[in-house]
Amino acid sequence: MTLEKARELISTQASMGGGYNRNGARLILAEVQREHGQDAADQLIREFDLENLFGFKPGTAFKAP
Repeated sequence: MTLEKARELISTQASMGGGYNRNGARLILAEVQREHGQDAADQLIREFDLENLFGFKPGTAFKAP
């Protein structure tokens, strides 16, 4: 997944909020982390303020189920 596509998908999840969207955002971050590294995932967390929205902190290791 490209970082641009990840931004698009996370933007959708963030705009809706809620538990299902939190899980969707977590899966997107897991894929970003796997393909692009922790710094890219942390950048998205900061960019979309996912710490306040979903409780995701920079430096968190995300894993897909």
